Amino acid sequence: MKPYGNQLNLKNKVPYEGKKDSEKISIINIKLFHQIFDTINISLLVLIFTLFFLSFDSQRKWSNTYKILSNTKAMNNNLIDYISKTEELYIRELESLNTYRKTKPEDLIYLDKVAEKKESLFKKNLRSFIEGFSDSKFQRGY
Repeated sequence: MKPYGNQLNLKNKVPYEGKKDSEKISIINIKLFHQIFDTINISLLVLIFTLFFLSFDSQRKWSNTYKILSNTKAMNNNLIDYISKTEELYIRELESLNTYRKTKPEDLIYLDKVAEKKESLFKKNLRSFIEGFSDSKFQRGY
């Protein structure tokens, strides 16, 4: 210790080579820290871009799913309309069945059976032959 005026100066004498070693160590430490931070930054960027593209892919899949669900909903609404129209038709038919009353034998009209004339086969063929001649009067050939 050297007294310097009223103050005491405490100086450690460090050899010059020791200073170089400590500077080398601090430069190596700084380079190491920079490499670590650069690696962390690059890995974070890669992670961000990966998640970015994954979110695009999942958004595309969700959009396709939503479109399919919308189409299914529209078809379902159409089916519900058809089903309700069919139900209305069946209900009207069932209600109309109740308006008809059952018939009784008194309500029926009985018709007498008309006797058929039996004609011989010869007379039938002769008549068609004569009709053919009478029709031929109006037919002319080339």
